[in-house]
Amino acid sequence: MQLESVFGLKGRTALVTGSSRGIGAAIAQGLAGAGARVILHGVKPGAAEAMQRQIAASGGAVHELAGDLSEPGAGRDLVERAEAIAPIDILVINASAQINAVLSELTSEDLAFQLAVNLGSTVEMLQAVLPRMAARKWGRVVSIGSVNQVRPKGIVTAYAATKAAQHNLIQSQARDYARDNVLLNTLAPGLIDTDRNAHRRDEDPEGWENYVRTLNWMGRAGQAEELVGAAIFLSSQACSFMTGESILLTGGY
Repeated sequence: MQLESVFGLKGRTALVTGSSRGIGAAIAQGLAGAGARVILHGVKPGAAEAMQRQIAASGGAVHELAGDLSEPGAGRDLVERAEAIAPIDILVINASAQINAVLSELTSEDLAFQLAVNLGSTVEMLQAVLPRMAARKWGRVVSIGSVNQVRPKGIVTAYAATKAAQHNLIQSQARDYARDNVLLNTLAPGLIDTDRNAHRRDEDPEGWENYVRTLNWMGRAGQAEELVGAAIFLSSQACSFMTGESILLTGGY
């Protein structure tokens, strides 16, 4: 069996939410490199323009859509607009909202925002895309979770809870759609060095280095590119007998 037939994504179309930067951008680029047509997504029009140019320059088929996933109905609308471009074979649910706050300091506004982006839009996208995938008898959903879904930190109380709930959704729908060859799994990273952590790294470089040195067995933060291989695996024929699972990429956290 050739690796291309197992891991190759030629002829597939992938919608990657939150793919203008960070983890989403790295995964989108990786899926394009594996042969997929990629539909990028950012909150505002043009947010993913730089990534779009980069993928196109490498010969990849790429499109860009915008939409604020905190708005009611935005998840469903995004899927429908993507389906108008090409049938979605792979949905990578990457866009998320994370607001640091312990429970006693969590405001109702911050809770509502994280629930809308991390949970509400996930429900809407799954409602829109899963029946279509089932009708075509092939589909992959990759939810980008977090180590906080199983080992929650108090400083990200709401974020951790929404990530746990998100994986619960993935598991329940994995059971319901398994016989249609629609497979849903979660990719849960530990600390990844992205712009989400830039302020902490830039404000206190020494403190940052001390923190990551003791955070996991590898003694460092991960890089967004280190999630790409697992994302391609979960998006491909290689994971044909795997659904409802969570892969932890944490450096041994």
